Amino acid sequence: MKSIYVGNIPFSASEDDLQGLFAEYGDVQSVKFINDRETGRFRGFAFVEMEDAEALAAIEALDGSDMSGRNLKVNEARPRAPRPRY
Repeated sequence: MKSIYVGNIPFSASEDDLQGLFAEYGDVQSVKFINDRETGRFRGFAFVEMEDAEALAAIEALDGSDMSGRNLKVNEARPRAPRPRY
């Protein structure tokens, strides 16, 4: 199972829109839109989980593709870097 980072998503898009886009390349396990903690507003990126081979095909095909006038940034998700505590 691979987690895919999807950035530069139009604010008008829904999780169902993203699910449909990635479903063309295989079975989508989950789609998670990321919201701002303080405002609750969508931050313009999401994570999609798919099986490894399907995920690689989706990344290859969708990176740089157009969604409602915006070029999607699609790549394999990397672990979050630790943040310094103040």
